[in-house]
Amino acid sequence: MKIDDDHLYRGAALIQVAEHPDFTAINVFKKRKRIFPNAYKINEDIGIYLKYSKKPTRNYKEYIFTFMPEHLDELKNIDNNINRLFITFVCVKARQICVIKYSDLIELIKKRKKIIGFEEDVYTIVITLPKNSSFRVNMNYPGKKKTYLSNPLIVSRNAFPKILFKSN
Repeated sequence: MKIDDDHLYRGAALIQVAEHPDFTAINVFKKRKRIFPNAYKINEDIGIYLKYSKKPTRNYKEYIFTFMPEHLDELKNIDNNINRLFITFVCVKARQICVIKYSDLIELIKKRKKIIGFEEDVYTIVITLPKNSSFRVNMNYPGKKKTYLSNPLIVSRNAFPKILFKSN
């Protein structure tokens, strides 16, 4: 069987999940007979949705992750069928994995919608990794590069995978 890049990058995150002491099971997420290719069910109640970016942009050193309407529909569907849902971002060149709650993604999208005034075709999450510091997760302000919506979400570099197994 041929190994694609997405197998390697998703696998990097999935292995870390499987090595956690509270891990018991992993399955692709499916509803009825439909498989969600980027989504996995961990144990019985945790969902993760994996995205990856191979390298940061040249000029701004940002990892870019896009969400199209079909991704957002999948996420909404998964969220309705699981207790906790996380978005997992694999930053390949940095060899780092960032994780946020699904609700954090929705809040960023709501902020951008409020500013721009309408629904967009694609939403872009921007992640930076300052040297020796936590991840910065944000969205660009409409029409302006390197200008962000608000203060970034600060995510510890060691949050993944342990945040998945915290109960709350």
